[in-house]
Amino acid sequence: MRKNTLLLVIMALVGLTATAQSVDRSNFKAGILAGMPIGDASDYSTFALGLDVAHHWGVSELIDAGIATGFIHAFGESNSLGDGAITYKFEDIQFIPVAAALRIYPTYEFKFGADVGYALALNENMDGGFYIRPSIGYNITGNTELNVSYMSISNDWEFSMVAVGLLFLF
Repeated sequence: MRKNTLLLVIMALVGLTATAQSVDRSNFKAGILAGMPIGDASDYSTFALGLDVAHHWGVSELIDAGIATGFIHAFGESNSLGDGAITYKFEDIQFIPVAAALRIYPTYEFKFGADVGYALALNENMDGGFYIRPSIGYNITGNTELNVSYMSISNDWEFSMVAVGLLFLF
């Protein structure tokens, strides 16, 4: 319930700010990420790769709002029991997040913010869940951003990871 309320508030803020006077800082972003599952997710996956796609609109000189999506593929881990006679391979996990995005620019080089929404699970025996991804970014050049993020997808279970990404602005 609390997560749904938070999601509704953020979506309303994004909707309100999208209609406000905007700064000409609209941009399309696409890039890659590499992550390491943490918590319970580290029991069945050790590495993840993904794609990020987003479009942001300048709301003010300090704030951007937008939409974000992408693809996350966490590779299943193999575990051995006993002397290694029995090996079990966990299946790969895949998600497509659909989220609202908010970024705050304290300086030109640095930004922080979060994506909040829902992650669709592509695996047959898995449901999607609430998606939140706070991040910190650094502009390497005017068109390239390096970011670090924490990602959490939760429903009755939780998939969490820390990730490093490289985005290109178009």
